[in-house]
Amino acid sequence: MLERAITSVRTIDPGSEEPPATRARLKDAFPAGAARRMTQLGMLVGAALDAVGPQPGDAIVYASRFGEGRALETFLESFPTPSPTLFQTSIHPSGVQQGLIARQRATTEVFPIAGSPAMVAQALLAALLTPTPRAIFCGGEERGTWLTAHGAASERTFAFALVLSSAGGVADGCGRLALEPGDVQGELTLESWFDLLHSRRPFAGAIAPGWRLTLHWS
Repeated sequence: MLERAITSVRTIDPGSEEPPATRARLKDAFPAGAARRMTQLGMLVGAALDAVGPQPGDAIVYASRFGEGRALETFLESFPTPSPTLFQTSIHPSGVQQGLIARQRATTEVFPIAGSPAMVAQALLAALLTPTPRAIFCGGEERGTWLTAHGAASERTFAFALVLSSAGGVADGCGRLALEPGDVQGELTLESWFDLLHSRRPFAGAIAPGWRLTLHWS
């Protein structure tokens, strides 16, 4: 069984907030000039990361099923005279990289995970197996418009970050989680994982074929 304490957690649920509103709300949290080039997902993940206090020795695991779907939509909508600025935004580094680059923040390792139906299990495995004393599991989505109907963008906007520490127990932080193999079937989507964190709900069950998660809070 793989197990770590949750020592810090931050979730952001902006509801139906549009990207310009997110940018206006969070622009002062990033270096001057960086915010206008960041995606909505990049700003939200960056804000979540800031809240949990990343350290240079941390390993960072990042998960997003669709990534910058809204940014891609906006660029495509600028045709037949494509916008150079929107093109730059649509090919910007991933949401987690944007915040790290803007702050010139060093980290030990970054593991990006995207697209897989077993994404939560894969991300937790990476975070729990890293040899660093702390691992940060972060991620999120930005709500799409017309790409959503084609299954190529998220229906929700959200972001999260949590610190998993190899030392201590529940009394030392927010909670604890454990991942163990087993003869189980099931799937926990990134959206459902976010809801567990956001509402601080306990969980015990399958999150991918062959993997069972136990999550509880102090």
